[in-house]
Amino acid sequence: MSFLEDLKHNILIGDGAMGTMLYAHGVDRCFEELNLSRPEDVLAVHQAYIEAGANLIQTNTYGANDIKLSRYGLEDEIRQINKKAVEIAKKAADQSTYVFGTIGGVRSFKKSAHSIEEVKRNFREQLFLLLNEDVDGLLLETYYDMEEMKTVLQIARKETNKPIIANVSLHEAGVLQDGTSVKNGLTLLEDLGANVVGLNCRLGPYHMIQSLEEVPIPNEAYLSVFPNSSLPALIEGNLVYESDETYFKESALKFRDQGVRLIGGCCGTTPRHIKAMAEEVSNLSPVTTKQVKVPATSQLHVQEHQVTSPTPLEDIVQERRSVIVELDPPKKLGMEKFLEGAEALHHAGIDALTLADNSLASPRISNLAAGILAKEKTGARTLIHITCRDRNLIGLQSHLMGLHSLGMSDILAITGDPSKIGDFPGATSVYDVSSFDLISLIKQFNKGVSYSGKPLGQQTNFSVAAAFNPNVRHLDKAVVRLEKKIAHGADYFISQPLYSNQQIIDVYEATRNLQAPIYIGIMPLTSSRNAEFIHNEIPGIKLSDSIREKMASAGSDKEQARQEGLAIAKDLIDTAFELFNGIYLITPFLQYDLTVELTNYIHEKEKQRAERKITHV
Repeated sequence: MSFLEDLKHNILIGDGAMGTMLYAHGVDRCFEELNLSRPEDVLAVHQAYIEAGANLIQTNTYGANDIKLSRYGLEDEIRQINKKAVEIAKKAADQSTYVFGTIGGVRSFKKSAHSIEEVKRNFREQLFLLLNEDVDGLLLETYYDMEEMKTVLQIARKETNKPIIANVSLHEAGVLQDGTSVKNGLTLLEDLGANVVGLNCRLGPYHMIQSLEEVPIPNEAYLSVFPNSSLPALIEGNLVYESDETYFKESALKFRDQGVRLIGGCCGTTPRHIKAMAEEVSNLSPVTTKQVKVPATSQLHVQEHQVTSPTPLEDIVQERRSVIVELDPPKKLGMEKFLEGAEALHHAGIDALTLADNSLASPRISNLAAGILAKEKTGARTLIHITCRDRNLIGLQSHLMGLHSLGMSDILAITGDPSKIGDFPGATSVYDVSSFDLISLIKQFNKGVSYSGKPLGQQTNFSVAAAFNPNVRHLDKAVVRLEKKIAHGADYFISQPLYSNQQIIDVYEATRNLQAPIYIGIMPLTSSRNAEFIHNEIPGIKLSDSIREKMASAGSDKEQARQEGLAIAKDLIDTAFELFNGIYLITPFLQYDLTVELTNYIHEKEKQRAERKITHV
């Protein structure tokens, strides 16, 4: 009897976790490599699950692909690892056991880490290796990203007529990561040719049952479920799953009631869990009808944010001249000078005060706290920088929810300088997501959907700026990066400081066709020492000999150095003024008097231009 014919009449039992079993025996490295170095251990796990009642076992190939094996320097062993995995599984199987080749997802929350083309190449290689070993079918599991799942399923369906199981993973019960309902997601996978569709990993039985209550029995495909044994606990540095087999035995009946035909286990499950489920449902007939639960309206409703937001900066800068100024929060306690600067800049008529997020990886007073104080005490509009360096995904989502709740809608999403260059070089750089992912996350918030796919209750109204580094050898490649950020949702760009008029012209020519405006960065020099540091130690920025000579000519005369720095900045502004509507002034060392003067200079130029237009009329 074929696998699909078997499923038509019976509830089948899948195996449980391979990694959990190997981990319990002291193995804490690449589990797929054990196919070569310790095949007897892998074989023993397969045999234990078959003895427990599993009708289907998975090859030990979840991460046996180029992307994941390269983390261990094993990318040249892909063929041998996959081939040996099938050989071991077939050796363990009896005539009534189905051997499915497992291919795991590579994208999780860091979607931009792997392009869809990389996903395709990575998947095809492993797919052909497993098909060449004549597995009974394919199991695609732990796919959080629906784009990835759809892509690989279409490839697999085109290449083989063997049965395909497509299991997606959820952060939250009932919804996929992109906000698609489980019901709609599984229906789509059935339409794309999956023979079995379902859920695996991340959630335990409780939330998977809850999710399946809203899913009708498929027309052509069958339902599958491979839950984790429980939420893991961290005990003495180890992840421990504590759910017992009795709970799984009871859950197996509930899975059957939801129309599931294939029941297995994922992280934390052992042969005990599989045996308990097999004893409970293996001899029961599958259900063919069920009462589908209708989602509660309150869970799906997302309110639009009612607070009136200011005109987005990307609109302002396309309509008229716009000046924004960076004023870093202090490195030491005490906000007096910072607030004096914020007041002076607001009075000078800037459109927004931008606040860096621990620039150069050095701790400063929270830019959120500084932004709130500046807004409350001076009325200044604040643009908050958010780095991917200092917060994990949990912290980023919490931070964004807080910003929205405080009515702060202007954000600059950046990667952030690595910790090793700052005051605490041993500190961890998180980088759960890239700046591309962060931009997408913020835009998803604007739709009222959290990263896990759950409704936020309100739509946010964030305007998202992205960073632009024109100080590179190949400007065309930097522009391609800008286009990619636009595709992820960036509304406008803020550039790093430029110190060459020709460079400003080159940037204009290279970016004139972009669909998003740019604020050109100008930062006044404060001394020859400052100029030499920027020239010699800031990656990508080189000052001309004439600029360095002008700053050096001031010697130790601070006032002369100030005037030289302002003169250089004004010359750069003159060029930028003719080509760009947006100018981004960067305040050095809280010397806000410099950026106040430059702001006044820009406004005076704008006034003179307007007067000339009137005169000509």
